Amino acid sequence: MKFMDLSSMGSKSMPDVASVSQPKAAGVLDWVGMSEIEVPLQIVTRNGGIAHSVAKAQAYVNLVNPEAKGIHMSRLYLLLDELCHLPLTVTSLKEVLGRFLESHKGLSDKAFLDFRFDFLARRPALKSEFSGWKAYPSRIIATHRNGEVDMELRCEIPYSSTCPCSAALARQLIQQQFKSDFGDADKVSAEEVYGWLGTEQGIMATPHSQRSVAEIRVELGGNVDSFALEEIIDTVEGCLKTPVQTAVKREDEQEFARLNGQNLMFCEDAARKIQKALNEADYPDFWVRVNHLESLHAHNAVSIVTKGIDGGYLPQP
Repeated sequence: MKFMDLSSMGSKSMPDVASVSQPKAAGVLDWVGMSEIEVPLQIVTRNGGIAHSVAKAQAYVNLVNPEAKGIHMSRLYLLLDELCHLPLTVTSLKEVLGRFLESHKGLSDKAFLDFRFDFLARRPALKSEFSGWKAYPSRIIATHRNGEVDMELRCEIPYSSTCPCSAALARQLIQQQFKSDFGDADKVSAEEVYGWLGTEQGIMATPHSQRSVAEIRVELGGNVDSFALEEIIDTVEGCLKTPVQTAVKREDEQEFARLNGQNLMFCEDAARKIQKALNEADYPDFWVRVNHLESLHAHNAVSIVTKGIDGGYLPQP
């Protein structure tokens, strides 16, 4: 990918305050640039697919020359704009970060890009032939420092969680109701029990469930060139087994109820399931925060886990 030469752009007769003026107070700055830049994205996904989205971008370089008035923000903007006309890959993102630094020789030795967007994916129903769209809040973060580029993918994945404690308490109430209704009978036929189980009087308590969200951060290895958000989503939804649905018919809703009943989980259970799945997927590093948006409580239940490697993600909330 070839980017335009920005170093000589603009009129020579116009004043360039950033280049010729002295700062009122000298000092090195960690990052200087722009945030909330609206850009289109063409994200290369697995199998060479293209996912289109609209992102809010941040673009920065550091300022290592303490005597320089400032950076050239327009150069960052134009390079970013050119990138957004092309399919976004790991390679193209690395190249534009390198061009950020080339356009700021003598001023900067670090560069940063961050894209926030919704990753729109088609998700199938559980039983029926239907499917629907689901948006996953995502981020692509790239940092160029010490001659190397670190790449990070983030994604928020919603699912349903049913409380094991609540399920046990509900079963106890159902047992007590059964004893109350049939306790005096010498024998109860299977047909009577079958009919009783289909009534509201019989199943007089249900466990509480809630929408939950898994926040995932993974470091990308050096052998990948696409942003495999679908793989992360499939991995997490596959291990939890209760993904939030899109198109739903009655058979799908019934299957969803079955899956919730067969996959009771505290937030600790969910975090351990994801930890195991991401370890098996062999990401270089990961950070996971599980949020159960409690229907019983006015607060959330949270669990956090990392891969636990030296120099990797810190287990911070």
